[in-house]
Amino acid sequence: MTTPTPAAPLRVIFMGTPEFAVPTLQALLSWAGCQVVAVLTAPDKPAGRGRQLAESAVKQAAVQHGLPVLQPTNLKDQAFQAELLAYAADLQVVVAFRMLPEAVWNMPRLGSINIHASLLPQYRGAAPINWALIHGDTQTGVTSFFLRHEIDTGDLIYQDVVNIVPEDDFGSLYEKLKAAGAALALRSVQAIAAGTAPSLPQPELPDLRPAPKLQKELGRLDFTQPAPALANLVRGLSPIPTAFTQLPDGRTLKVFKAQPLDDEDASGPDTGVPGTWFTDGRTYLRVQTADGLLDLLDVQLEGKKRMNTPDFLRGFNASLLKTNL
Repeated sequence: MTTPTPAAPLRVIFMGTPEFAVPTLQALLSWAGCQVVAVLTAPDKPAGRGRQLAESAVKQAAVQHGLPVLQPTNLKDQAFQAELLAYAADLQVVVAFRMLPEAVWNMPRLGSINIHASLLPQYRGAAPINWALIHGDTQTGVTSFFLRHEIDTGDLIYQDVVNIVPEDDFGSLYEKLKAAGAALALRSVQAIAAGTAPSLPQPELPDLRPAPKLQKELGRLDFTQPAPALANLVRGLSPIPTAFTQLPDGRTLKVFKAQPLDDEDASGPDTGVPGTWFTDGRTYLRVQTADGLLDLLDVQLEGKKRMNTPDFLRGFNASLLKTNL
């Protein structure tokens, strides 16, 4: 079914920063029913060894399309808000940007919508993709909703479910949700243009799981926890920011992929002491957890490249692992 194009295209301001938001901007630009009149993104930041200023992925895409780019440092600044108002936007579309003051999100006549990478009200917060994996969920999704005062609490427009398969980690699920979010955003904007968009309060659900910003210490593998929970933590932090542990000699080992072992697959004695390492020095690297062995499959020793475990063991002195952590 073809979506009718409104007589006058919606004037849209797009707000976003990371690569996750770029497909949504491109989807909006693909539809003649809206006109992206400006793009808001984060200020350029020093990056790399040379600390040269780097543009956000959204800015790079906007420049390629010849769009005006605004990079305010203070969204409450009156001069910035006056500049934003001058674009006379009908609607603002926000994807992975930052919290907006009411004067900004309430400025357009049709308000502002956000695309969030979870099935709200679950996983409100900055890291919904990571936390869905960390908790071992088998489904997540994307949600479009109207912005309101409290973060991620506005009225729902649409939701699309995305399945999580056992092989998914943060990197692969990010790609799935990035594409799903772009499609959902376009469908939502088209419905708003047609005057048919729902606006439904978020349901009151027990046991809501938040999705707070990730802290580095979250990635430290605590081998007193069950092996399946540790494997899910690894998935949720791979490839960035990455789970990690310390070897007995104090060096940091990043872990990109791990799996719990069934009893029949495990080799070596089960000492029952969490943090005990097991390896044959050639093919496997395992650690005792609270309820079995965790098989480390893809690792990176500090100062070295990421590699699978057999390659890692070829250049590693396995005798160093005979001390319990």
